[in-house]
Amino acid sequence: MTENGELGAALRHWRDRVGPATVGLPAGGPRRAAGLRREELAMLAGVSADYITRLEQGRATSPSAQILTALARALRLSATERQHLFLLAGQPPPSTGQMSAHITPGVQRLLDQLDGTPVSVHDAAWTLLRWNPLWAALFGDPSVLRGRDRNLIWRHFSGGLGRVSHTAEQEARFEAATVADLRSATARYPADAGLRSLVGDLRNLSPRFAELWDAHVVGVHESDTKTFDHPELGPLTLDCDVLTVHGSDLRVVAYTTAPGSEAADKLRLLAVIGIQSMSPP
Repeated sequence: MTENGELGAALRHWRDRVGPATVGLPAGGPRRAAGLRREELAMLAGVSADYITRLEQGRATSPSAQILTALARALRLSATERQHLFLLAGQPPPSTGQMSAHITPGVQRLLDQLDGTPVSVHDAAWTLLRWNPLWAALFGDPSVLRGRDRNLIWRHFSGGLGRVSHTAEQEARFEAATVADLRSATARYPADAGLRSLVGDLRNLSPRFAELWDAHVVGVHESDTKTFDHPELGPLTLDCDVLTVHGSDLRVVAYTTAPGSEAADKLRLLAVIGIQSMSPP
């Protein structure tokens, strides 16, 4: 079997073992196999179903590292399987000089099981990689966002609209913390071209970012209190905590509130309505 044939066979095997319920998708009626359909894998990885077909049939021979990373995440591959995927595709596995976007099975289980808590996962540059349904209900559906618009720092300094409202003090603290965190990431991942490009474009885009960047402060963005202006439920004030996954530098962000509080009641209601509007058409 050729390398392309090996890649296609591996993708089919990994796709067949991931049930739709595992990734939060409905079963969708009778299935020829228990695993994901090509269309479902394509949606999860952010590529076309035709491209998945061509990969599995050996007709697409040079998938990029970005696509391979997205496929590994969608298929919930282990670190060893992810490395094997890159090698089958003729790509060197990501080196230690580059950021990892790989969601380990343990982190994915954390997302799946904390269904009463809004949780998201970001890479070391604060690009959104994965989220649970309650996070999408709180922030708005992120599946419509593409490219840089999924990066927390880019959206903030480019003026992207969001539901978080900051006081002047909170905004200054948030900006200083995220820029210091991003500078720390550039030291840990000096070979990451995407990270260097992000920083360069942010410097050109935002005088405020350039000012903070030139201060050469390093640090981490850890925790704070966030107030959300939800279009259906009004304001929710939640505690935001950032956990770093050992060995991968992924950031797991969780939003919690005190039991019995008004915000806790709103979160429970939000878990029911999800991203749907309660307003009449």
